[in-house]
Amino acid sequence: MLLKNLEDARILIDIVKKCKGDVFLRSLDKTEEFNLKSTLSQYMAISKLCAEHGEEYEIICMNPDDEVYMMQFFMRTR
Repeated sequence: MLLKNLEDARILIDIVKKCKGDVFLRSLDKTEEFNLKSTLSQYMAISKLCAEHGEEYEIICMNPDDEVYMMQFFMRTR
């Protein structure tokens, strides 16, 4: 599971807000994609990341400069 608790979810959303470009959560098989800049999509994505198959998703930053924020998040939650 990517997210272990609600604090992780809050931190992820705070980081997404800092990003200048769009940020997507996408299933590895590319059948599902959620724009994390959308509040409704955030709720759906968080439920996916907290579910049993959370490791089957990846986060995609459309602006390469935003990837540093995601790296900080992953380093913090490991």
